[in-house]
Amino acid sequence: MSAYLLLALLTSMVTPGAPSVDPSSFRDCANFLYRQQAPTGIKAQGLQKICQHYSDQPRYATLYDGVRRVPLYSAYTFKRSTGESMDGLPWMYEPQLTSGSAGGNMQPFPTAAGTLQSLEESQAVLADYSDSIVLQRGQLNPDQHQSSPGDKASTYTLTNVVPLANEFLHLHWLPYLHNIRLRLNNYCRGTAYVITGMTTMGHTIRRGNVNRLAVPKHLWSAYCCPIFDPSMPYELRYKFPTYAAYGLNDVTDNFVTETSTQGVEALVKREMDVDKNFQLFDGSCVPQV
Repeated sequence: MSAYLLLALLTSMVTPGAPSVDPSSFRDCANFLYRQQAPTGIKAQGLQKICQHYSDQPRYATLYDGVRRVPLYSAYTFKRSTGESMDGLPWMYEPQLTSGSAGGNMQPFPTAAGTLQSLEESQAVLADYSDSIVLQRGQLNPDQHQSSPGDKASTYTLTNVVPLANEFLHLHWLPYLHNIRLRLNNYCRGTAYVITGMTTMGHTIRRGNVNRLAVPKHLWSAYCCPIFDPSMPYELRYKFPTYAAYGLNDVTDNFVTETSTQGVEALVKREMDVDKNFQLFDGSCVPQV
């Protein structure tokens, strides 16, 4: 990335914007949700709905758990891309989680110790990952599924990140994201809505004898593409308009399995505190006629 582009992106991150955290609605980020409807059946006590803003533009939606300091899911629209990652940007935080009066744009982490300490109560900070050997930052809305510099840059916030085992991320999850990128690039003819989230198992990242971040047991993802190419290869037709996958986030016993979107919903119902009517996409992504 050129020095000029990096400077422009860094400058845009600190521009004040509209409020981005709303406990009851995604508001400005409704367009990133199929039929502008968030997943149903999630018990929202203690959770915060973040409309992720970067450079004064809404980029995607995140449901954030401030107690576990991890996102439960991020919902975004897939953009056709070459899959290249954007290097050289600093990781960012969400000022709205710290102060309801703060600007809406995500911002680079401050260097002042006192300011960092005030952030730690509401969200993950860089120090939470600094001593981890087997876990690293994994994006729910991945850089590889975005196209413009601004959309890509907006994925580099810790409110869009969960701790993933190195082997799981590099051997299984990133190859899965690559395959989905190719599939949607080639056969989705309209907007593809994607939701990626996690289930928990009680394991945490600890720092200073304090439980800081929940470690996912499973990572899951589902897409909804109502308008698609009907002449795609026969072996792919059952994967439209919607399909999904889940993976076991383990150091040694790790994998990713593709399944129906209903299969992932059943997994979340078994492992998370959600209602029996939990549903990722309104109307199960069945196009209206």
